[in-house]
Amino acid sequence: MRILLQLLALAFVCSAGSAGAQTVSCGIVLMHGKWGMPQSPYLQPVADKLRPHCQVVLLEMPWSRQRMYDRPYGDALEQVRQAAASFRQSGVQWVAVGGQSFGANAALAYMAQVGDVDALIVLAPGHVPENFYHDVSVRPSVDEAQRLVEAGKGETSVGLTDINQGRRRSIKASATSIWSYFSPHGLGNMSLSAQGAKRSVPVFWAIGNMDPLSGAASSAIFRSFPPHPDSIYHEVRADHANTPDAASDALASWVMSRLKR
Repeated sequence: MRILLQLLALAFVCSAGSAGAQTVSCGIVLMHGKWGMPQSPYLQPVADKLRPHCQVVLLEMPWSRQRMYDRPYGDALEQVRQAAASFRQSGVQWVAVGGQSFGANAALAYMAQVGDVDALIVLAPGHVPENFYHDVSVRPSVDEAQRLVEAGKGETSVGLTDINQGRRRSIKASATSIWSYFSPHGLGNMSLSAQGAKRSVPVFWAIGNMDPLSGAASSAIFRSFPPHPDSIYHEVRADHANTPDAASDALASWVMSRLKR
């Protein structure tokens, strides 16, 4: 009888250990950068590395080259929320949101405004409206958009010089959209988003050593998040565009380690 009880206890321990090694189901929402598209060559290496382990959806966001801010930032976050909810409804157990450049910016905003995901993937974060606001070709448009929104004329079209890694492009969008994306203290301010995160989740943060945001600016935003023992700050030898590819192996390993139970 004693031997039988020992064998049963051993079987229970082995069973628990085996269950602990199981991998939970995974869904990841990824967003492209400014003026990009879902098929972005910068994100494809990341999606390819993650798809053997997770379901991956690549969204076309309002800052794509075809949409050009056709909807305000709040609507963009709702688009992400619906994609994350779709994963949950299909039974996915672990859901992450992330992106490259402006897509990474949106992942931070999502955590501050919605915060219903299990992890964030931040790859070469970009779009810094608090810096753009000091540019003489940007500030008047942002101020005009604010005045129109406050006057109840948010649908009025406003022209603005958009900035993307030193490149400039003239755009037109509603005052509501322009203000939502380019307000220096709005949803696009990554420091404010990190400080306002609704809860602590693991963050994978990758930055290239040749990225304009690398160094103190990037690490300060990362440190603003609620601390989590599984968060990682990963610096790679790359520029802004090539950071996702350079970080893809490390990201895939990090995701897999999060899924082990």
